[in-house]
Amino acid sequence: MRVMVLVKATEDSEKGFLPTTWTSEMLEAMGKFNDELRNAGILLAADGLKPSSYGKRIAFDGTSRTVIDGPFAEVRELVAGFWLWEVKDMDEAVAWVRRCPNPMPGPSEIEIRPLYEAADLS
Repeated sequence: MRVMVLVKATEDSEKGFLPTTWTSEMLEAMGKFNDELRNAGILLAADGLKPSSYGKRIAFDGTSRTVIDGPFAEVRELVAGFWLWEVKDMDEAVAWVRRCPNPMPGPSEIEIRPLYEAADLS
């Protein structure tokens, strides 16, 4: 099963990357974690996202399209980064996330969402 693992944004992540001792240590720990995922054959893709102030949203209403510039409100609803994993089941995904270094300097959340597979759509 494929899952998208979403690192939820925080006020800190929305400030952008700031080179500090903590960020250097976190990036090193995250690099080691990604190596473990890669070596286990689980990691398909991974990356961090720039703050929402760099983003745009396109609102659809029938044939109308409206472009909305970031930053976006409701920081806790935003995503700061992601992984795409191939795991045997949700329990395995949860077990890997529990081993993940905290991606933020304070409290944070990681969400796991299964992707639709062809069999789900027939």
